[in-house]
Amino acid sequence: METTRNPAHLVVKSGTTWAEAWQRCLRVAPEAFRDDRVLNLWGSAWQADGLALPATSPVDGSPIAGPPRLDGVTARQAVRAALDQHRAWRHVPLAERRSRVAATLDALAAHRELLALLLVWEIGKPWRLALADVDRAIDGVRWYVDGIEPMVAGRSPLDGPVSNIASWNYPMSVLVHAMLVQALAGNAVVAKTPTDGGVACLTLACALAAREGIPVTLVSGSGRELSEALVRAPEIGCVSFVGGRDTGAAVATAVADLGKRHILEQEGLNTWGIWNHTDWDALTAVIPKLFDYGKQRCTAYPRFVVQRSLFDEFLTAYLPAARTLRIGHPLAVEHPDDPYPELDFGPVINAAKAKDLHDQVAEAIDRGAVPLHRGRLADARFLPGQDTSAYVQPVTILGPPPSSPLHHAEPFGPVDTIVLVDTEAELLAAMNASNGALVATLSTDDRSTYDRLAPQIRAFKVGHGTPRSRGDREELFGGFGASWRGAFVGGELLVRAVTRGPADERLPGNFPDYHLMP
Repeated sequence: METTRNPAHLVVKSGTTWAEAWQRCLRVAPEAFRDDRVLNLWGSAWQADGLALPATSPVDGSPIAGPPRLDGVTARQAVRAALDQHRAWRHVPLAERRSRVAATLDALAAHRELLALLLVWEIGKPWRLALADVDRAIDGVRWYVDGIEPMVAGRSPLDGPVSNIASWNYPMSVLVHAMLVQALAGNAVVAKTPTDGGVACLTLACALAAREGIPVTLVSGSGRELSEALVRAPEIGCVSFVGGRDTGAAVATAVADLGKRHILEQEGLNTWGIWNHTDWDALTAVIPKLFDYGKQRCTAYPRFVVQRSLFDEFLTAYLPAARTLRIGHPLAVEHPDDPYPELDFGPVINAAKAKDLHDQVAEAIDRGAVPLHRGRLADARFLPGQDTSAYVQPVTILGPPPSSPLHHAEPFGPVDTIVLVDTEAELLAAMNASNGALVATLSTDDRSTYDRLAPQIRAFKVGHGTPRSRGDREELFGGFGASWRGAFVGGELLVRAVTRGPADERLPGNFPDYHLMP
């Protein structure tokens, strides 16, 4: 266990301990929470089954509720029960579905601060970002509730429920958001809680949805144990996956073999190119924002590809901004009633991930990369003596060697890498190092240069000097290359992905036999 020597005497903000959050969960949704564990939700009932595994908070290493893991046999029973729910729900009139989803959103809004507090403890999000995750889910689904009629006109629900397998970093604005839109479109929904965190937040959200009659199934278990039920089961009408390429490739192979509808959002090395650029003040202003949540998101920018002749000016803009980053315990304050601390990020998801990042950086430097910036743990805000083993200070290295994972893969942590180039061809090759990405940005003063180079960057969204994001509401989202498989989403496309249209319809997306842009 690593402990901090931070001399500041900080305390946990009043009313925000894990024990207090847990007691609030027991009061709000006693059907879903027991004294020491959460329950699985399947067959229209909360079930005290599965082996509840121990878990710790990345915030300080203290015990929190772990996932109640089911075995494969029980998961198959849950999926069969979800099909029964689906067959009933698909015939519920749209007006009734809208009413129930809207009521769910009202319930989520009433408990938004508790949902956000659970995100702080379970996945280490600073308060500002945790609230934003909850609010984006609520506001995003309201947009669909208000505009769903033309999106489903002439379309019908799928033949079976939608199975959702998502990473831990955005339980509300990605997973719950998708589940409620899928239900609004006429489908029952099944979700697996992420292995690394978010089980209590998702349990509370699903409890509020189930009370309103939304056909939700929420189960926990290892991906290997449950994949037969959640991916391959014939009852499943669509698989929606958000996660890494290794797991995503296995899911992609399974759904392709079965001809199953799928949405597979996978990682990519999102890059920011610098070419014939002079607006350094704009870059300095955006650098801290790029570190939100320690770059633990699919649209983070961990790679800068910089024109060699501009490297000195780039560093002059970049380094001062990187040194302003605020890191620490998301609930640590000087006085119990102080406002929540303003932080750029807290811990990474767990101590094992922190060690992996430290090891990757050390190995890259040992093989020739140049360390340009390393934050100091002593400068972060921590409680006296707290466990800090899941915290990683920002690191920037120049020239990761080709043998390093940092050269070609997304680190999913506060580690930036810089690659220097001399020609436009080198710029494009370096920006396309991961065979496809979700987002990219090119900073260049000349609009014609941007217009010429941007189409050659293999990212679904490319910004001109500004970051791109997953987006909300009508904004579409997808990926190129290995960063995405299956139907694109966002706006009307999310509804189209989980409903059936004309028999000859080709959904926009990246499929084994075709690639179709919206």
